[in-house]
Amino acid sequence: MRYTISGKHIDVGDALSTHVKSEMGETLEKYSQRPTDAAVTFSKDAHQFLCDATVHLSSGMTVAARGSATDIYAAFEACREKMDKQLRRYKRRLKDHHKDHAEPVVFGQADSYVLAPEDDDAESQGGSLEPIIIAEMESRVPTLSVGDAVMHMELSGSPLLVFRNEKHGGVNVVHRRDDGNVGWIDPRGNG
Repeated sequence: MRYTISGKHIDVGDALSTHVKSEMGETLEKYSQRPTDAAVTFSKDAHQFLCDATVHLSSGMTVAARGSATDIYAAFEACREKMDKQLRRYKRRLKDHHKDHAEPVVFGQADSYVLAPEDDDAESQGGSLEPIIIAEMESRVPTLSVGDAVMHMELSGSPLLVFRNEKHGGVNVVHRRDDGNVGWIDPRGNG
């Protein structure tokens, strides 16, 4: 497994790097034997140390967690414990993920755009109502069941996930609602 351990305006020494590799490796070994790479980034916010970890699994899933504490090692441990809890929650599904699928998760490509905020003066001066595109990117859109999409969204820590529904091939969205529940949008409609 490849590790990328870095710090934002912090020097990450050999001792911390060794600690991160051994502890993270131990956590991932319990739940998934196929992680491909892990990125762990340390930063400082006032008196708090922050640790952000992202692990990519060979199944196409991404697991992300964040921890904070006044000590850099404690920040990593908080992050690792959150990741451990996420992986423990989905352990059975992670291990059984490929039993139902002969092929690993299929990802399609989709264009993704970042739009500039609307300028109120442009509209009043006779400007165009078309938004200004300030960035173009490619995004990966997985083909999943709704249950797997919710699992992917929660493991990655994202507020939403766009996916292609494996039952009918249509584009769907699962998202975290303000009330804490998960919403599912299927624009296919029934009538």
